[in-house]
Amino acid sequence: MILIGIISSRKIRSEGDYFVAGKRGNFWQITGSLLATILGSSAILGTADLAITQGWAASWLLLSASAGLFLLIPVSMMVRRQGKYTLPQMIGDFYGIEAKMISSFIISFAWIGIIAAQIIGAAKILTGFTGLEYSIGVWGSGAVFIFYTVIGGQISVLKTDLYQTVIILTGILVTTLFVLFSEQTSISEMTSLKFPFNKGFQPFDLIVLLLTYSTTFVVGPDIYSRIFCAENARIARKSVIVSAIVLIPFSLCITFLGVFAAYKFPELHLQKSSALIPVMTNFLPDWGVGLLIAALLSAVMSSGSTALLTSATIVSDPISRGLDQKNSMRNTKVIMIIIGLLSILLSMYVHSIIQALLIALTVFSGAFIIPTIAGLFGFKASKMGSSTAMIVGGAIALLGKIVSIYGEIVIGNSLIITGFIINALILFFLYFWKKGNLLK
Repeated sequence: MILIGIISSRKIRSEGDYFVAGKRGNFWQITGSLLATILGSSAILGTADLAITQGWAASWLLLSASAGLFLLIPVSMMVRRQGKYTLPQMIGDFYGIEAKMISSFIISFAWIGIIAAQIIGAAKILTGFTGLEYSIGVWGSGAVFIFYTVIGGQISVLKTDLYQTVIILTGILVTTLFVLFSEQTSISEMTSLKFPFNKGFQPFDLIVLLLTYSTTFVVGPDIYSRIFCAENARIARKSVIVSAIVLIPFSLCITFLGVFAAYKFPELHLQKSSALIPVMTNFLPDWGVGLLIAALLSAVMSSGSTALLTSATIVSDPISRGLDQKNSMRNTKVIMIIIGLLSILLSMYVHSIIQALLIALTVFSGAFIIPTIAGLFGFKASKMGSSTAMIVGGAIALLGKIVSIYGEIVIGNSLIITGFIINALILFFLYFWKKGNLLK
């Protein structure tokens, strides 16, 4: 991956090459990058770990991602036609410079948690398999993807993502088939926690997951950055469709491995390493262990690199006064290193992949889902209305997530939903109030 970054850096001729790979991404590159971006720590390690307490219902995590991509299909055409580099640029076109600045700050702040989730995943893999200290795993894995992302930009990310997707899909599929055909235990005997709902995952939990997770695939800076790189709108749409379909069987494979791990190792919830570690070390041959290790490390680094470049680009845009300026690449590289280091430091203190991820996504979804969808469909709110809606919606959603983790789940989830409702009410109320005053 480091070598690909070095080679890619020699092909950068302009700011467009660095930020959107010259908008020359073909079907395989965009599809591979979409899947690699989605299949990170949360998708693989997070789903397997959730299966310990949620059983087969843990598959909802990736199924909800697939649902979000299916909803993105008609939206992707509109997004591609915007011709931008980042989501805040689109929001700025919809609601003004103030909204663009606010969205840049909130997204960059939230995405530190996304990047940290990938570093945590890589460190858990290295710690569980090699016995390295957690801190060494954090710094080592973080340094690798920060390096190849900084020097190679979007060209490097697209290339590494495509290779990493092949490794991820091959590693997980081979592991699933090997365990499935070598283990005599019936699948139905492995857990009493059934699909779609059980005591570990209720219908209300699904509603919150769809609001805070699925929606980030309809409106998400990482996903949009892949679409912006596509050669044309048709390629973008086709890549989204294929990615959505692939996620469905993949979710079942990952959940099966988590359920199997929990069945074979009842004390697994007391360990700090991933649920997949004992599956690797106890049931796979040496070549299988190596393949799965490569798949897992590819998963976390690919998602980390995309999130890192996206967040740094978003911050660099207002600082550089436009990404087409000559100093924009230099500024982005410096910002990328700073964000990467902050994510590494956060990873030293937060060890839960799912918590780090969902806290970040909850802030983002509560702030931006409704304003972005409204803007894409031609709704033009006032500057004050859009900015207030994003800040208040994101803050209430964040409060709800904190309450659900450290307090009462039902109250926390209710607050998250309230954040979405208040966001919409502020956005539309101030719009129609201003319109009514103008008519008078």
